[in-house]
Amino acid sequence: MIYQLIQAKKNKWMQSGDCPVMGLRAYIRQCGQLWDDQIEAIETYLFLKIAAGNQPLAQIFADGFFFDPIDLNTLRLSVAARELLETNTAARSLYQFARSKNNDNSLLPELEKEIAENKPMDYRQIIDAIFYNVSYPDYLFSLPMGGGKTFLIAALIYLDLYFARNEPDNPAFAHNFIVLVPSGLKSSILPSLKDIERFDPSWVLPEPAAGEIKRMLRFEVLDQPKSAKKSNRARNPNAQKVNTLLSQPAPMGLVFVVNAEKVILDRVELGAQMELIVKTDDERARAANELRHLMGKLPNLGIHIDEVHHATRDDIKLRQVVNQWASEGTVRTVMGFSGTPYLSAPEKIAATENVLLQFKQIANTVYYYPLVRGIARFLKKPKIQNVSNLPPLEIIRRGVQEFYQLYGNIIYQNGTCAKLAVYCGTIGRLEEEIYPFLVNELSINPADILKFHKGNARYKISRHRETEFASLDLPISKKKIILLVQIGKEGWNCRSLTGVILAQRGDSPTNMVLQTSCRCLRQVDKGAPETALIWLNSDNAKILDKQLAAEQRTSIAEINALGAHGAPAMVERHSRMEKLRLPPIDYYQLRVEYETIVAETNPRTEARLRELADRLDDFKTHAAIQTGALTGTTNAPIAFDRTTIVETLAGEAARFDFWLADIARESFGMLTFSQLSAYSDTLGKIFAAVTVAQNGARVFDELYDQPRVRSQIRVAFCAHRDLHTRQEVIPQKAELLVASKLDAVARNDKLYPADSDVKAILEIDQTGIAPQEYEEKARLAHEKFMAENPTLGLMFPKPPPLSRAVKSKDSTFHYLPYDFHQSGFEKSFIEECLKLEAFQDQPLEIYYNGERGLTEFEIECYAKTNGFWSRVGKYTTDFLILQRDAARQIHKVLLVETKGAGYANDPKFIKRKNFVETEFLRLNRDKFGYDRFEFLFLRDDEPVEKNLTRLAEKIATFFTADPKGFQNL
Repeated sequence: MIYQLIQAKKNKWMQSGDCPVMGLRAYIRQCGQLWDDQIEAIETYLFLKIAAGNQPLAQIFADGFFFDPIDLNTLRLSVAARELLETNTAARSLYQFARSKNNDNSLLPELEKEIAENKPMDYRQIIDAIFYNVSYPDYLFSLPMGGGKTFLIAALIYLDLYFARNEPDNPAFAHNFIVLVPSGLKSSILPSLKDIERFDPSWVLPEPAAGEIKRMLRFEVLDQPKSAKKSNRARNPNAQKVNTLLSQPAPMGLVFVVNAEKVILDRVELGAQMELIVKTDDERARAANELRHLMGKLPNLGIHIDEVHHATRDDIKLRQVVNQWASEGTVRTVMGFSGTPYLSAPEKIAATENVLLQFKQIANTVYYYPLVRGIARFLKKPKIQNVSNLPPLEIIRRGVQEFYQLYGNIIYQNGTCAKLAVYCGTIGRLEEEIYPFLVNELSINPADILKFHKGNARYKISRHRETEFASLDLPISKKKIILLVQIGKEGWNCRSLTGVILAQRGDSPTNMVLQTSCRCLRQVDKGAPETALIWLNSDNAKILDKQLAAEQRTSIAEINALGAHGAPAMVERHSRMEKLRLPPIDYYQLRVEYETIVAETNPRTEARLRELADRLDDFKTHAAIQTGALTGTTNAPIAFDRTTIVETLAGEAARFDFWLADIARESFGMLTFSQLSAYSDTLGKIFAAVTVAQNGARVFDELYDQPRVRSQIRVAFCAHRDLHTRQEVIPQKAELLVASKLDAVARNDKLYPADSDVKAILEIDQTGIAPQEYEEKARLAHEKFMAENPTLGLMFPKPPPLSRAVKSKDSTFHYLPYDFHQSGFEKSFIEECLKLEAFQDQPLEIYYNGERGLTEFEIECYAKTNGFWSRVGKYTTDFLILQRDAARQIHKVLLVETKGAGYANDPKFIKRKNFVETEFLRLNRDKFGYDRFEFLFLRDDEPVEKNLTRLAEKIATFFTADPKGFQNL
């Protein structure tokens, strides 16, 4: 509906020469970390915020912003209608909207006719009704399931803060945020928070702005309020938390992650006319109302609503609550996120007595990315099996067998294994029927299976299972089959989930079959072609087809066709390790082992707290203000004659119980509020010392390092531990190619060398002769043939010269072809290296080492902090340039790292790079007795000539023409 108009206008704005965000847009696209739907949604957000002024959609629409000028004289209009449309922008906009094309017809032909005939109507009232009569910016972004909605929310929060920090008084940009997670999904709060916290702001903002804004953010979870045990009086810690943060001067960067149904909509109902009825009949109701009231007071508020279901009762209630907040004047923008822009039933608006408008799309949808487009571009391509007339266990048997056949050995680049979710309907069916069937009938290893449900009187669920479920998308999880009951339908983000089975009606609620089936579509390895498997009995297949038609305007057949015909062609790859006789690389690796020793059994908490109370001055900054006057001389321009000692510095509001709660929260579960309360007397003295009385209350004294004080309090509850490390240097031997993992790869334009060169190299390998000799033989054979058949010259042209890749085959390509789909810079580097005179003049070899999973040559890296080594991850160099000795063993190795400018300043990479450049080179020099390894770092934002010069210089200085024992080969 309206989103097509917005996208057309947005594209023109983005392509205009004076677009103010052109550089930011280019940066985001160059970083390459977001999917198409996320980038396009961000562009739409920027357009609405900046070009459209962050206005309500009804206002933008009525002002004619979305429409191009129209020549009314060319249209069949009455004189009165023409005069009206010339002077009334709202009427003209509504008329142009009604005339916009829907296939070959007008979108709203009856309304178009009424306006053309100048029938009486309230144009602005109709426009307001189309956009739900809201007086604030209210935008809906529709992204497919698995399309990265939570990361998009995080990106928009960072961008809002970026612009708000630059223009604090600009009302278009929010300073604080509420993220409302899917209603009813308590388990989705922490995953949503973790996803938002995990988002790297440098994907959308350059440094240092990205890091500075990340440090500004403070995340708070507002969960379901609870009363104290054995108490009928409701206490709302959420309200207390919000009230404390509101007391800050000009709060900025607050992000509240909230369960809408359990928190915001607690104790509210809808009346017969869909009006909001707020209950006030008990303490709990009054506590819930207090929280809603405080949330509405948050200044410069941006509201993000995940999984908007427009017509549901909870969504209507939530809309009314947001309307109340907006009436306070603090709401800057409301942004909703949904998997579909379509309504389950048409929205009806009476335009005139004769015209009833019906809309099947959510009117405030500003961006829509269809599911089928996502599957074609970046989601897994599923094969959906529709099974009729087979019992449920037989469907499960076949689905599990096909899953193990296709994905049983799949390990994704992040180290996770492929997983299959079997939805079981009831706990009894899972425990008594399906699990025994898998173990006894199909001989599935029980260690491969995770049973997860909410438990009942007979079958309990342990906390260990909850931990395993939360860890499914981590490399540590080796589970392959997940048995679920009423869990994992919505809000479950497990990218390594690769298959789903719904074997009978009721395995998933009817209205959730689409969401459940699509759980397995999330992409794991960015840019890699991935597939998925969905097995459905005929009942669930019919429901899925119906929901696909209603919510996505597609079908099972169309999606299956994407998998069959949309999948990229695969290119077989070939190992040349035996031909090149490439030996393993010998090197030495630092290994650090950690051991924690408990040095005492009693933490002596009371004594430590008293000691802390006695030395609080160690945590206090001593400040003074000097007052003086200008002297007019250059030697001493200011003469100070008065010094005032600053004894206290009033900060945020402080309450003892909130303070204890913060100490407990920052312990990540290691310390409870009750444990702290047991030492209230001593802690009360510390609290009194680090706070100041002000207006009958207390505020924190900012001269104290408050985080360090809280940290020392937590330390007082811990038994003293000594961290012992043991480090050793161990020999390693690494193969450059794990042949068992050399699978076919999707065809792309960054495979190197080209198909024809791969074929030529393999043919020449079979002959056992050098490329130059092969080329000469081909030339002589052609000359001989032409001498014997002089009239066939045009039919048999002279064979082209061999490419540089083919001529260099004996000094590179330990497998064919190399896949550089993630970096064109890597591809251009090896092409230029093979042409470099400094490389050709010495008997050197170059091998690509950057494809994850294919090489064993990885360096475990450490960084030293306070005298201790800490792991900072594994480093895999992009290229290895080798020199062999007389025995054809590897003598010297140049590690070459080619990095995009966007990643060169990554703190994690910098730590690994520092370790390789220093410790790794040093310890191998010590062990081998010579400089066996050297390191070269090249960036793609440097000129090609500069990079080649640095490479040539490094080759000249590191590799000698005739090292000891070396013979030219």
